[in-house]
Amino acid sequence: MLQLRRKSKADKGGKGASAPRKSGPPNSLFGEILDWMLAPLLFLWPISIIVTHNVADNIANQPYDLALADSVRTLARFVSVEDGAVVVHFPAPPRALFRADQDDVVYYQVADDSGRTLSGDADIPQAPMPASMVGEEVLLRDELIQGEDVRVAYRFLRPSPDVSDMLVLVQVAETRNKRSDLASRVVTGVLLPQFAIIPLAVVLVWVGLSRGIAPLNRLQSLIRRRRPTDLSPVEPSTVPEEVRPLIVAYNDMMVRLEENLQAQQRFIADAAHQMRTPLTGLKMQTDLALHETDPEQLRESLERIAESTDRAAHLINQLLSLARAEASFEKLYAVERVSLDAVVREVALELFPRAQIKQIDLGVEAGEQALFIEGNAVLLRELVKNLLDNAVKYTPRGGSVTARTRFAGSPILEIEDTGAGIPEADRERVFERFFRVLGSGVDGSGLGLPIVREIAELHRAVVTLDAGPGGRGTLARVVFPRTHLQPPPIVQGDYDAP
Repeated sequence: MLQLRRKSKADKGGKGASAPRKSGPPNSLFGEILDWMLAPLLFLWPISIIVTHNVADNIANQPYDLALADSVRTLARFVSVEDGAVVVHFPAPPRALFRADQDDVVYYQVADDSGRTLSGDADIPQAPMPASMVGEEVLLRDELIQGEDVRVAYRFLRPSPDVSDMLVLVQVAETRNKRSDLASRVVTGVLLPQFAIIPLAVVLVWVGLSRGIAPLNRLQSLIRRRRPTDLSPVEPSTVPEEVRPLIVAYNDMMVRLEENLQAQQRFIADAAHQMRTPLTGLKMQTDLALHETDPEQLRESLERIAESTDRAAHLINQLLSLARAEASFEKLYAVERVSLDAVVREVALELFPRAQIKQIDLGVEAGEQALFIEGNAVLLRELVKNLLDNAVKYTPRGGSVTARTRFAGSPILEIEDTGAGIPEADRERVFERFFRVLGSGVDGSGLGLPIVREIAELHRAVVTLDAGPGGRGTLARVVFPRTHLQPPPIVQGDYDAP
């Protein structure tokens, strides 16, 4: 009788299939390096132009500012006080005095502290009063006169030591044409070579990178010329130092690939050998049945044919299950939230008729809360089915098999039986393909437990075999990665299977 000793209300787990990860297009190492070398260069070029222009302005201002300051000092020497009034006596025309030329316009002004122009051009704006109003220092500023940029040099002075309360502002202004022309020549002289240097630098970088990645191209050609069956390692000393870690990883991958291929070849050979036995027996029984005339003997031959067919079908199904488990888990199977309790109950109900024939007490025990794990329902069902199938198969008539799910820091599945058990020396070997414990007296393919381990590893779970309570039978335990419990609490009680 199948007993559900504890039954969960939440039988089905919510599905949350994870979307496949999308990978971007492959990047070119050559293009990546070229971008990282040229992008900063192209980014810094306009900054270099701005900085060069500012430096050129400063260079152009310095000589002309000195000349303009000298003009202010010269103009100050011609300022005097006569009869209480400020007068300016020029020994020569102001244009010749201030070295005016055809490129720029020169303005001058002598004004009192109230801003009234005493001599010169009234267009020059009033200068701001400095902290130290009187001194030899000539100050400079930028202004607009009649909408045109000008550079102004100015100074406050006392024209007579006898009149201490009289201040005079002396200013000389000049348009910026010569300055702009000099700054433009400096900028042109600096930037013009860059227009030739930068394309040349791009070409040199391109050539240098092409030569630098040439060893990678040779390595690519070497690998492409290999035969499909050539999995020998690449000698790391023949490649550049920066690529050696990649070649070492590549060689490791080739070693693993060769081991997998050899394992597959062994598996195919073993599978062919295992298939040959039931097929040979099936052929012999068929030949005997064809020549049999006694109805009773013919019936026995047909029964043996049916048994051989069942064994062959079971072996084929086991081989297909193992191949499915070894396939790419992420590509072929969707990962979802699976109720471990529900999977165990479904498999137990499926195997209940077989257990009933052998009068085996098949029971299912669940914890107080439903267990959900992230995995593939098809593969998890295959894992539980193989464990329960082995337990029912190797448990003698009148024994008991218990499938138990519980939580102890992680979800745990346990299959406990009262069979003959597995010797401790063979508990690891039974996970090898086609290995069977001698003396069990039960036919088997030797693939059930290898399938269990393969599926467990795909789910990052650990499967172990121990002796049952009191040293009797076998206790198979699968510990899954830690996950979350799912309320509500379980309603406890014993239930008979329908």
